[in-house]
Amino acid sequence: MKLQIAITLAALAIGGSAFAQEPAGGGGRPPQTPEMQAARQAMRQACAADMKTLCDGKQGREEMMCMRDNAEKVSSPCKDAMMKMRAARQAPPAG
Repeated sequence: MKLQIAITLAALAIGGSAFAQEPAGGGGRPPQTPEMQAARQAMRQACAADMKTLCDGKQGREEMMCMRDNAEKVSSPCKDAMMKMRAARQAPPAG
């Protein structure tokens, strides 16, 4: 009986620690692969003028949401870069 209780307590302790760990990938964000970083940098360069015109004063996530909301207004090179970044985000991680 004591052995059964000890095993049950050990199983609960191990199971509880699994819930305490942070989710893989940083809490729902895609992992920052070199391809994703390169695509993000290329998009920032191709869309710099569009960001200034359409989303001036916004930063980070707010800026990206603004660009997505104004996708029909951005320049052709910016649209291409945004599509490449979206493809890099959706590509399965290598390895």
